[in-house]
Amino acid sequence: MQAYNRLPSSGHTTPSPPQSPSVRSPRYRHGRPKQGRAGQTHPIRALPHRIARLLLSVLLRRQGIFLFAPLIYISGMLIYMGTISVDEGHLITHRPAPGSVYRSPQLYAKLRPDMDADNSTADAITTIWKDSYKDGEWKPCVNQSFGDLPDSNGYIYVEANGGLNQQRTSICNGVAVAGFLNATLVIPNFHYHSIWRDPSKFSDIYDEDHFISALESDVRVVNKIPAYLMERFDHNMSYIFNFRIKAWSSIQYYKDNVLPRLLEEKVIRISPFANRLSFDAPPAVQRLRCLANFVALRFSNPLTTLGDALVRRMKEHSINSGGKYISVHLRFEEDMVAFSCCVFDGGKQEMEDMAAARERGWRGKFTKPGRVIRPGAIRINGKCPLTPLEVGLMLRGMGFHKNTSIYLASGKIYDAVRNMAPLFEMFPLLQTKEMLASEEELAPFKVGRLL
Repeated sequence: MQAYNRLPSSGHTTPSPPQSPSVRSPRYRHGRPKQGRAGQTHPIRALPHRIARLLLSVLLRRQGIFLFAPLIYISGMLIYMGTISVDEGHLITHRPAPGSVYRSPQLYAKLRPDMDADNSTADAITTIWKDSYKDGEWKPCVNQSFGDLPDSNGYIYVEANGGLNQQRTSICNGVAVAGFLNATLVIPNFHYHSIWRDPSKFSDIYDEDHFISALESDVRVVNKIPAYLMERFDHNMSYIFNFRIKAWSSIQYYKDNVLPRLLEEKVIRISPFANRLSFDAPPAVQRLRCLANFVALRFSNPLTTLGDALVRRMKEHSINSGGKYISVHLRFEEDMVAFSCCVFDGGKQEMEDMAAARERGWRGKFTKPGRVIRPGAIRINGKCPLTPLEVGLMLRGMGFHKNTSIYLASGKIYDAVRNMAPLFEMFPLLQTKEMLASEEELAPFKVGRLL
């Protein structure tokens, strides 16, 4: 039998011998149309198969197999993939990364039977105050100064923007900066924001007279800039030089950059002022912060009166625990949820609400060209606000049982009926200001966001 050479060295093909009638090569058997029982043949191969086979035979004849091997492989794979039905193949599905999806409702559904069956008498509220700080005595963090202050270098007017917490921080930072620069602080102005829409002034929230007197030995504080200085600016605050200071600037920056201009102008403005001073500051600056926060800032008389009433009523509701209760500040208002860009379990309605809230409050900040919002990555990084359900799970995990008295301090919770239901299930004795006070008592404070 003569040998068959598939890759002849000469470039001419060698005729193959006739096939034996008794032995049929599988290679050629598959290449011929096969007769069926009824004499029918299979359909002719598709045109791409014929073209691929022709190209392969040409390349083999020209000994270019190694040069064109990658091309042949890719072509073969494309042809092969084209013959696979999508319905029959395995679909590749995307699986979200662990921790990128809000799954707390599913966790609560699994834990709730055990939580409802828990009859333990141990309650964290009876032991949380057991171990007092250090020697059992709380001591003030600052000592007040006595004596006269040197002549002032000028007046500093700051605009406290943001929510109530940011505004309080701005006040404390304003006291620290003014004291460090030996300047006179003008009572801070509260920025009117399109989200909270609260026209409250400093004196509506804090006791202004107490604030000035508590700081008189450390920082000069006045409620307005003297008229003789305002005449230079035609009594228009917007004409006063405004420093645009970067967030978390050091106190040294104020000394090097703000103080020279203050000495020159005698009055300067800093707006916005939220988070414009670094936490890392010398002890003298930290002392002024503490003095402002824990001594000088005291709520106004109307707020103090209502606050005392709420505390008294909470103690009455907590008689079973000796008048002890815990206060929880939920941060799940609509603006907080919208600003976080996190996705929860509210579906399409939640997405529409949050998009509208972001546009209403920050007008295009979240829709700038090129800005990509990744809710999954935000959640993995731990930057999503806790839902009322998650706060409840955390408290139960800390050892507070369902009979614990809780006062809920917060603004208007987003989608409150749905989101607050699990928290009430876990803590039936939970109280809010609306449950403890009458409409008449709350009415004077509902114009803004004081309550």
